[in-house]
Amino acid sequence: QVQLVESGGGSVQPGGSLRLSCVASGPTYCMGWFRQAPGKEREGVATVMTDGTTRYVDSVQGRFTISKDNAKNTLYLQMNSLRPEDTAMYYCAAALIMPPEWRLSPDKYSHWGQGTQVTVSS
Repeated sequence: QVQLVESGGGSVQPGGSLRLSCVASGPTYCMGWFRQAPGKEREGVATVMTDGTTRYVDSVQGRFTISKDNAKNTLYLQMNSLRPEDTAMYYCAAALIMPPEWRLSPDKYSHWGQGTQVTVSS
C-alpha cells in the first residue's frame, strides 16, 4: 500500500519561500500537490508523472516547482513569491493509474498524506 508523509509547512511573509517534502512508500505512477483553503474546494497545484511530465495550475505557474528524488522516493514543492491567497492546507497525493487529462483532479487520487499548513501573511 502507498503511504505518504508531508512536511515543510509554516508561516511566511508575502514574497517569501517554502519547500514542502513528501516521503512516499510503495508503488506510484502519478504524484502531486493539492491544497484546500477554508470555504473552498480542494484544488490541484502541481503534478509529476513517472516520465517526468509536470503540470501546474495557472495561478502558481512560474512561482512553484515540483520535483522528485527517485532514489529517496521523495516529492518536493518549491514555493517562491508566496502570496496571501496561497494560504491553505497542502496535501501530497499519489495514484497508480492516471488519465493525463485528469491529473490535477483530486477525485482521481486515492492515496493521501495528512497535510501540512502553509500560511502567508504580513
